[in-house]
Amino acid sequence: MKAKTLLSAAFCGSLLYSCALFADEGTNALATKAIPPFAMLEQMDKAVDSLNYQLSYINITEQGIESLRYRHAVMNNQVLAQLLQMDGPHREVIQRNHAISYFDASSGVDPFTLPGEHIIDGLPSILFANFARLKEYYDFISVGRSRVADHLCNVVRIVSKDGSRFSYAVWLDSTTSLPLRADLLSQEGETIEQFQVIDFAVDDQIQQVMAPLVDAQLPPEMTSLPKNAHTKLSWTAGWLPAGAIALSQSQRHVPALAKTIESRLYSDGLFTFTVNVSPVTQASPPQSYSTGRRTLYVEIRNNKEISVVGELPHDTAKHIADTVNTGN
Repeated sequence: MKAKTLLSAAFCGSLLYSCALFADEGTNALATKAIPPFAMLEQMDKAVDSLNYQLSYINITEQGIESLRYRHAVMNNQVLAQLLQMDGPHREVIQRNHAISYFDASSGVDPFTLPGEHIIDGLPSILFANFARLKEYYDFISVGRSRVADHLCNVVRIVSKDGSRFSYAVWLDSTTSLPLRADLLSQEGETIEQFQVIDFAVDDQIQQVMAPLVDAQLPPEMTSLPKNAHTKLSWTAGWLPAGAIALSQSQRHVPALAKTIESRLYSDGLFTFTVNVSPVTQASPPQSYSTGRRTLYVEIRNNKEISVVGELPHDTAKHIADTVNTGN
């Protein structure tokens, strides 16, 4: 209950702050030379990947508030990064080039490594987006300047052109272009999640702090599951949000449910979701559930259970499910 109260307070403060931000936009525009929003986001992308820095921040979601620290360094063309949960059980994620290693003493699971380009856990997906691709499907809008962590920031909104997805507002440090705040916004403009930097540093000494990772013994890499890219599925998607493409697909038998599930994983480069189709069973009721950025929508049609799960608004998930062609 306390976490929900804090979340509500943060959201209300965010909305009031946003109103003040828009009111000041005209004044700030006169005081600074305008930079195209796409250029601001490209500068952010370069800063996130190339600078040696440390971010201390909080994430505010419907589940509560968590505090984390993210360090990033580039040494001899090697990318090193560390994400550390600052409170509670020790949870840590380490990146060395294209290997992402997970350590969680409280999970009962041995440390493991997966291939990857970035640490995505605990960080907004907008930090690592391909803006050259996104600009075909999203509008980038400059909305003035404001302060975060006692630093002046340029603020940019990222809004889907077809209105079918969530949007982002990002606060970029005017000196380094690092992201100091990112709000995930609903279609109505309400804050769903918030990434808020409390303190940060850009310093080449972070290389020395991260240097032990160069020769560190990482846990073994987990064997990748087959993607079954050439498996022929019995269904096709009808309508998808603009820019969404299939990343993988699979056909797997689930003994516990006594049925085969056919799935495709989609992404538009910012949000991901899965569409699943399987035979109807007695335990296949229609259902719909949304929490934060995640939605589960299930419908029964033509003796098939069609489910859409992922980072989508409810109405978008329903539209996707409604237009799936089950072949019947």
